[in-house]
Amino acid sequence: MKRNLIVCLLIIALAGFAVYEHMSVSSAKESTAAGFDEPATEQLQKPAPSFTLKSLDGTSYTVGGPREKPLIVNFWASWCDPCHQEAPDLKKIADQYKNDLDFYAVNVTKGDTEKNAKDFVKQYDFKMPVLMDMDGKVSEQYRVLFIPTTYLIDRDGTIREVVHVLTPQQWEKKIKALLKK
Repeated sequence: MKRNLIVCLLIIALAGFAVYEHMSVSSAKESTAAGFDEPATEQLQKPAPSFTLKSLDGTSYTVGGPREKPLIVNFWASWCDPCHQEAPDLKKIADQYKNDLDFYAVNVTKGDTEKNAKDFVKQYDFKMPVLMDMDGKVSEQYRVLFIPTTYLIDRDGTIREVVHVLTPQQWEKKIKALLKK
């Protein structure tokens, strides 16, 4: 009898734990799907907002509409720790795929300084165009809530994915899929 009671209590405890875990996972999925990143993901499968920005070297770059190559647009700032973490991978990807896709690193300058942006670019030896969003209007157009945020845009100018810090393997997979579109 005592043994049956222990087994029943153990089963009830395990069932309770399973229900708790299921509710926690469901809640986390709902908050991610409908919460923090919602504005950015609302733009999926829609045309990328058009913009023209100057780079650190003074050249103007334009995004909007169809283009010869797919495009990666990364929003970052020099004070952002995750931006520092992903910078070596972004540099490697931009260098590796420079003939296959365009890559723009957009500094959210409104919350940064040009000097710090230049130091960041020098530290990570960025060769891709580094565009300066001086007034923050482009990051507002793209509905960037936190950084880093990266947009993968196909040749038709459509936003295919919105991503954040990824592993090199995840980047490879996403870039190969983007190049196929």
